[in-house]
Amino acid sequence: MRNKTRVLLTDGHWAKTLAATRSLGRRGIRVTVGESTPIATSFFSRYCSRRWVYPSPYFQPEAFLEALIKEVKSRDYEVLIPMEEQTTLLITRYRSLLEPYTRIPFTAFSALDQARRKDEVLRLALKIGIPIPKTLFPESLEAVPDLIPEVPIPAVIKPRIGSGSAGIVYVYDQKDFWPAYQKVHRKYPLPLIQEFIPPGGPALGASFLFGPDREPLAYFIHKRIREYPVKGGPSTLRESSYDPEVHRLGESLLRALDWFGVAMVEFRYDPRDGRPKLMEINPRFWGSLPLAVYAGVDFPYLLFQMALEQPVEKMKGYALGKRCRWILPGDLLHFIKNPERFRMKPSFFRFFDKNTAHDFYQPKDPLPVLGRLLTLITLLYDQDMRRLLHERIQRT
Repeated sequence: MRNKTRVLLTDGHWAKTLAATRSLGRRGIRVTVGESTPIATSFFSRYCSRRWVYPSPYFQPEAFLEALIKEVKSRDYEVLIPMEEQTTLLITRYRSLLEPYTRIPFTAFSALDQARRKDEVLRLALKIGIPIPKTLFPESLEAVPDLIPEVPIPAVIKPRIGSGSAGIVYVYDQKDFWPAYQKVHRKYPLPLIQEFIPPGGPALGASFLFGPDREPLAYFIHKRIREYPVKGGPSTLRESSYDPEVHRLGESLLRALDWFGVAMVEFRYDPRDGRPKLMEINPRFWGSLPLAVYAGVDFPYLLFQMALEQPVEKMKGYALGKRCRWILPGDLLHFIKNPERFRMKPSFFRFFDKNTAHDFYQPKDPLPVLGRLLTLITLLYDQDMRRLLHERIQRT
């Protein structure tokens, strides 16, 4: 029976999709992986049973949905798991067209849409007593000059909607604030203004799986060790950890959103008062998923069990101190840009640490590394990949 089980994953380029492919495939589950380009990292995994190339969900959302409906109608998938924000939003928004043919174990579109809006999340956090950085919420561009005396310097100008560090600008002098704000506003209307949390405190992510009864079935806490861009971005080296306060706050926020499915809540400790401040929610699978699986919290398989209404494996904790690394190009770029590059702990050159796994390389499944390198070829012809590269350049 298990060998007949079929799961469809979207967004095969990403490390988190590869982690989910490996997680499910190792258990004998037949996994189809989709992506908008014929060269994608997860396509090279031994655990990918079928490769499916679909229209771009970014540039051709209607064609993507049409192709997806046709795919789930014809292939008898038991579970459909979107992996990126755009595919998750499209699939949950139009779930009524898909759920006659498959299961979609994700929360309602309205909750997802709220969770990705930083202004709404921060206001909700304030309402329920979760600490946040000092934040200004401009209601119009004309109102911003009047707010300048209140702007905490250094300041962070941050889009209201977005993930990672795209569109984020740091301002270190008040005279530079207004030009910087106008520049960000042109692409990301009315961005938020936040105080800069100074270095010295750890950055942690609290990941959860909530069941249909809105109770947590699993959790995982990780600490960022390095990230790129160096001042804040996707983690390039991270470690399994535990923090009861971050656990409590992350769970409280997701409960307030009436959450169902997976999400990760990000916090950064403020060294000035020793409190964890909310940064944002990732209302989908997160980039550091390979670490959670490596440390013993197999979120993709737990989500699969939940979707099929099977008894979910009881969580027995997870291994602390495990590390996972995104070495190319993430940690390499961090090394190049970090002025403390030769004093970093652990050292960049610690390549063979038995306690450190890698986002892409696994001895029993090595070919995704080749797939990752070959995705550079798609930059020559694929709009999605050029968009991805453009975003990466913007973040540097």
